[in-house]
Amino acid sequence: MTHYSDHILHKIIDGKKLANQLCTSVSTEINQLTNHQKIVPGLAVIMVGDNPASHIYVQNKQKKAKELGINSFHYPLAMTTSEMELLHLLDQLNHDPNVHGILVQLPLPDHIDPHKIIEHIHPDKDVDGFHSRNMGLLALGKKELVPCTPLGCLKLLKHFLGNLSGKKSVIIGRSNIVGKPMALLLLQENCTVTITHSYTQNLAQECQQADIIIAAIGKPNFVKAEWVKENSVIIDVGINRISNENNKSIIVGDVDFSNVVDKVQAITPVPGGVGPMTIACLMHNTLQAYKKQLSI
Repeated sequence: MTHYSDHILHKIIDGKKLANQLCTSVSTEINQLTNHQKIVPGLAVIMVGDNPASHIYVQNKQKKAKELGINSFHYPLAMTTSEMELLHLLDQLNHDPNVHGILVQLPLPDHIDPHKIIEHIHPDKDVDGFHSRNMGLLALGKKELVPCTPLGCLKLLKHFLGNLSGKKSVIIGRSNIVGKPMALLLLQENCTVTITHSYTQNLAQECQQADIIIAAIGKPNFVKAEWVKENSVIIDVGINRISNENNKSIIVGDVDFSNVVDKVQAITPVPGGVGPMTIACLMHNTLQAYKKQLSI
C-alpha cells in the first residue's frame, strides 16, 4: 500500500489487511473440510477475448484460489467464440462435479449477450452472484451468493463502523454489479439508502447529508471535498487509469482522495481498498457454493 502520513493513516480503511484475514479463514475452513471430503473446491474462470485488464483480474483470481487450496480451471477463449459455444461450455461446467463455482469475466465481446450467459450459469455455481435467482433472493432479504464487490464493501463498512443501523447511505451508481445489490445489503443493515445516478438532481446536496458514501460511477476524482460532510465514511469502488502531471499512468478512484481525506472519518484507498476485498469475497463465495453442493 502507498505510504501515508501519520495524520492520514488512521483514516485509511485497509482493504488488503481485511482481505487477508478473510482469505485466512477461508483457507483454514477449506483445509479442515478437504481432510474429510475427497473433493476439493473447484473454481472455473472463463475469459473471452484478450482484454488486458481482464487478464490481470483473471490472473489475480487464479493465483488467490491456488493459495487458498481451491482448484482453478482456466478457460481462455478466442474473441471469435460464438455465444452458442460459450453456452455449451457452461452446460459442461454446470454438470461437472469438480467445479463448484463458475465465473465468466466481463466484459464480453459485443456479439455475446452477457445476460443470457449469466442466466445460463447454474445458480448454485454462480459465485459472482449475478444470476436472477441470487439477486432475487438478495432482494427478499435472503443471502445466498451475494455479488462480490458489494459484499466486500459491506464487510469494510462493518469492520470500521460496527453497527450500521440508522446510517444515511448514498450510493453513486445504479449498476446490477454494484449499485443495486449494495442498496439491498445496506437496507438489510437498517440503513436509510439513497441511490443516485446520472439523472439525479443536486447530487452534491444528496452526498452532503450522507454518513456513508459508496462511489461506483467510473469517473476519476468525481466526488469532491465540498460534497462530503465531516466525519462521513467513504467507500471508493472506482478503478480509473489516468495520466498524472508527469504524463505517467496512474490508477485513481471515483473520489478526489487527496482533497477529501482530511475531511472524512475514513476512506478506502485506490488501489488497496475495495479491490482486494472483491477477490477475497469471490473465494468466500466459492467456499459457500462448495459447501451447499456437498450439503455440508
